[in-house]
Amino acid sequence: MKVFSKEQIYEGDKLTAERQQISSTDLMERAGTQIFNWMHMRMQGAQVPIHVFCGIGNNGGDGLVLARHLITHGYNVNTFIINCSDKRSKDFLINYDRIKNVTKKWPVLLSCAEEFPEINPEDIIVDAVFGIGLNRPVDEWVKKLFMHFRASKAFTLAIDIPSGLYTNKAVANEDEVVWAGFTLSFASPKLVFFLPETAKYTVQWEVLDIGLDQEFLFATETEVELIGKHEVLPNYIPREKFSHKGQFGHTLIVGGSYGKIGAVTLASRAALSAGAGLVSAYVPKCGYHALQASFPEAMVITDADEEKITSITFDTEPTVVTFGIGAGIDSKTISAFEAFLKTNKVPLVIDADGINMLAKKKTLLKLLPEATILTPHPKELERLIGTWKDDFDKLEKIKAFSKKHKLIILVKGANSITIFGDKLYVNTTGNPGLSTAGSGDVLTGIITGLISQGYHPLTATIFGVYLHGKSADIAVGDFGYQSLIASHVIDYLGEAFLDLFKQPEQPQSPQEEENQQ
Repeated sequence: MKVFSKEQIYEGDKLTAERQQISSTDLMERAGTQIFNWMHMRMQGAQVPIHVFCGIGNNGGDGLVLARHLITHGYNVNTFIINCSDKRSKDFLINYDRIKNVTKKWPVLLSCAEEFPEINPEDIIVDAVFGIGLNRPVDEWVKKLFMHFRASKAFTLAIDIPSGLYTNKAVANEDEVVWAGFTLSFASPKLVFFLPETAKYTVQWEVLDIGLDQEFLFATETEVELIGKHEVLPNYIPREKFSHKGQFGHTLIVGGSYGKIGAVTLASRAALSAGAGLVSAYVPKCGYHALQASFPEAMVITDADEEKITSITFDTEPTVVTFGIGAGIDSKTISAFEAFLKTNKVPLVIDADGINMLAKKKTLLKLLPEATILTPHPKELERLIGTWKDDFDKLEKIKAFSKKHKLIILVKGANSITIFGDKLYVNTTGNPGLSTAGSGDVLTGIITGLISQGYHPLTATIFGVYLHGKSADIAVGDFGYQSLIASHVIDYLGEAFLDLFKQPEQPQSPQEEENQQ
């Protein structure tokens, strides 16, 4: 799913009006009607007090359309205008007149904290104060209104975006933003719904189709894409009946040190479970028996040193190499890594201590092949690119780093983001159960196993992150968040693949339910 910028949304609105020969007021009517339809389908006429708070721009106009339809359908509606400026949009004024024509209970103008209405916990708040065009901090009394919303504990529904939240920069004060239980977003979700610092402002979201021009939606390239099943499925490579292991590549996992052989074991198992034809693990001598005993499907190559990697030499011809998992940052290991990079000709995935080595010795970055994948956790990322002020600053620094070195960077988190140049791919699978030791090693192994089969490194990263999260989503049903461990993610990887081809279950009709009984 494309995630449009606010500038693109404005352009889409303009093109839609031109191509469909409708006015901006008509488009606003569509938007407000769609919100009403969403609420009406769920409320079915329930007489819960609904407080619709409207700004004086187009977001407020959407709120007025909604309030008008709620009133004409018999709902218990209170409409408020947040009188924070003398400037009113044309479409707001048109809809302000329209709502006055359908009710004697005209909208109430609010200009200060003393005028705030009483809101009970069982009421519903509709936030239509500010939209995506907000470009300045909110007034102090408006901030107090948003705090009043939150203190009421009433369910809050935001229109398009929670008011006070920007689409392209961080929030200075969390009290200046509406904390929504649900956001109905037009055309596409907003990037801020998926970033750690701003995702908290909406618990859930849904996209509403307001009939924007289809050619615009299809042809417009976006910087951000949201990744789900429909986005990864076209990239799936099926297997032929007469295929054999040699066609699916040879993965080499290089890493491990004394006490950290388990990380290599997890990554190796994950690579084979993701479909690699062969997997070899290159480890210090201390890892030989552990790997041979715990993972008999893998081949094991050992370093001359007992406890750490001091050279990387092998007779095999790997399709892809992963380096760094559990390797430590001993000077001899760094030297071995550098010597390997100078002769390597195959795709690379670098994780954990491999990233720490790059941060420690930046000249190694010049030796990485184009589209090498880095999978850092936050501290490793910080060592690599430096500190950042907020999520947006972090993304800009990662994009600059990616473009400079032509690398793929995977930013791991609740919504992991794959970054390559200016493009961001936001993942939608996964859960808090992945906050466990070894889950990152498994993810690295899955990505490596996909590259081994012929997936492009960028596709493998996007697809691998999706499968990793989907496997955890399936496994958590059996183990819960607390008891999910990294090995479970590997065990359920097959079900994640199978889920790609499952059709959603259709709701049964009353007659079908009766027949089953």
